[in-house]
Amino acid sequence: MEEKTRYSDAELEEFKALILEKLAKAQQEYDGLRAAIANAGNDVMDTSPTFKVLEEGATTLNKEEAGRLAQRQMKFIQHLQAALVRIENKTYGICRETGKLIPKERLRAVPHATLSIEAKEGK
Repeated sequence: MEEKTRYSDAELEEFKALILEKLAKAQQEYDGLRAAIANAGNDVMDTSPTFKVLEEGATTLNKEEAGRLAQRQMKFIQHLQAALVRIENKTYGICRETGKLIPKERLRAVPHATLSIEAKEGK
């Protein structure tokens, strides 16, 4: 039997649904992080200078952490969007190093994968 060189249209639709679901969830998380950054303003509830200095430091730290998480989330969203483009081009699931199909199990776990495990491990 001949080895498959690409996933069928039905299989690609299955992966597309999975990616769209993950993309919606990732976008929601990203929006939440962006809101957390925007809303982490100064509070007028506590006017004590000592607590204010400590609180501002903690707020800055929280903003920085939320910013890093937002950047990471945006990168994940971009990878998912690129996977959708590969589905439209019918190149989704093909290892960019070996040219072989990436196993479905791997794509279900990491839907934006572009390397098979063997290529990733350098074999």
